[in-house]
Amino acid sequence: MDPQKIRNLLEKVRTGELPVDQALEGLRELPFEDLGFARLDHHRELRTGIPEIVFGEKKGIEEILAIVRRMTERSQTILVSRIDLEKGLALQREFSDGSYHERGRIFSLRPSDAKVHPGKVFVVAAGTSDIPVAEEAKVTAATLGHTVASLYDVGVAGLHRLLPEVPRLRESSVIIVVAGMEGALPSVVAGLVGRPIIAVPTSVGYGASFGGITALLAMLNSCVPGVTVVNIDNGVGAAVAAHLINARIS
Repeated sequence: MDPQKIRNLLEKVRTGELPVDQALEGLRELPFEDLGFARLDHHRELRTGIPEIVFGEKKGIEEILAIVRRMTERSQTILVSRIDLEKGLALQREFSDGSYHERGRIFSLRPSDAKVHPGKVFVVAAGTSDIPVAEEAKVTAATLGHTVASLYDVGVAGLHRLLPEVPRLRESSVIIVVAGMEGALPSVVAGLVGRPIIAVPTSVGYGASFGGITALLAMLNSCVPGVTVVNIDNGVGAAVAAHLINARIS
């Protein structure tokens, strides 16, 4: 539940515009709602500034639809991650104000009155195979209210592609850098641009990449201060971290 909506509701009670019983109905089922198969944390955005994000990969479509119906009734920001085309199109059909982003495998629906944060989040991907994770991060950050720019296919195999873009990167508040293989790009960007860097290792790579572990360890061992690392393929986690940083410094 949006903190501003609660503030507005309480202000109406204070001025006598809204009866107490009606306000109580508006606050019903805080902090969570039990659907039997899921307990929706309607209070999460009030506590943390981040709405509950639905991980859709192992959920049935009817479960996902039921969850999103209840969330939209409260005008909440909706993000459903890791969903295939079938689930995405089902959500798109029922919630036409939302969007399914096939490449990022994520569905988003942002209320028209949701807060917009100043500043910019930049999402950088090393190679085209890293784009699905980068798109997950990009959609998540945009849905949480940030201006997002992207720069793809600028990995260390051809750094001449990255260097002309450094002035653009310096215009950002936070930079998310997504890379697989040897995972070197976040260190390069951090050495060129004085911004918080959130590194996302991906599971892209040949056998010795061990499903992204090589990139993860490389990023954790970066010699450049200021590089923060999230889990393998965790575009959502990177975007939420960027949101928490940008919402406070911008």
